[in-house]
Amino acid sequence: MAKIGVVMDPIETIKAAKDTTFGLMLEAQKQGNTLYYTQQKDLSTHDSLPYARFRRIRLYEDSKEFFEYQSAPMMLPLSDMDIILMRKDPPFDLNYIYATYFLEKAQHLGVTVINAPQAIRDANEKVFIQWFPQCCTATIVTSDLNFIQSFLQAQDCIVLKPLHAMGGTDVFKITRDDPNLEAVFLKISANGQTPIMAQKFLPEVAEGDKRILMIHGEPIPYALARIPAAGEFRANLAVGGHGKPVELSKHDRWICQQVGPTLRDKGLFFVGLDVIGDSLTEINVTSPTCMREIERECGINIAAAFFRALEAI
Repeated sequence: MAKIGVVMDPIETIKAAKDTTFGLMLEAQKQGNTLYYTQQKDLSTHDSLPYARFRRIRLYEDSKEFFEYQSAPMMLPLSDMDIILMRKDPPFDLNYIYATYFLEKAQHLGVTVINAPQAIRDANEKVFIQWFPQCCTATIVTSDLNFIQSFLQAQDCIVLKPLHAMGGTDVFKITRDDPNLEAVFLKISANGQTPIMAQKFLPEVAEGDKRILMIHGEPIPYALARIPAAGEFRANLAVGGHGKPVELSKHDRWICQQVGPTLRDKGLFFVGLDVIGDSLTEINVTSPTCMREIERECGINIAAAFFRALEAI
């Protein structure tokens, strides 16, 4: 059985019934593996070797007390682990990048790290879609307000979003004559110093922003269509959207075929594609979610598929 280290947000803050990381850990535990929990801030190097302050942990399903520590904190080399799951949520900031350096050294020492640290650094969740222009709607990434103004005039209605965040944070819908464009731009671009993304607004979002989970380049056959709350255009569950499992359409599968080989080549083993209408809008590589909602509604065990695929590579 394997020793599995998990880098994640503070476990006491998660909603276990919905949390994808918890679901992956629970399945690993059911398979007889030993779990070690740590946080990003507890990664370090000593004499050129990567370490983390780990605690052995046990999980419990359907319980208010859903975890317990089985050891005191202990400083262990990352190379003691067989597998490390990097499941820290964004924001994707410098601390996140530093963590990938530690994890990359562990990978060099023979540890299987999911997702591959260099790939996490390289594949920004917003910008990475532009590797697949055949799958995307009109999109620009820029720190130039004039460029965004011209783009807005061409598209009539756009969505602005920062490149480093998640969960609908600082995402704005802007129409052609919106007087707030400059204020929104200055807010999320750090006064024009940081590139942001602008995308054509897709009204099909009212029918659902689909989260498609990919394991080693292959899609799970069901997605979670996240439906915006009344009066809201953002479909993220974190801002009140609700999820409805749906089968992948023919076009969804075509998008997966376009993207899958690149994900495999880069070592992006577990990924969430966001699709609105027929357009790929984001590729989530840091800590994709929605697994447990799909499992519960569709009666499938995605976490078990995750570990089967991991054993096969």
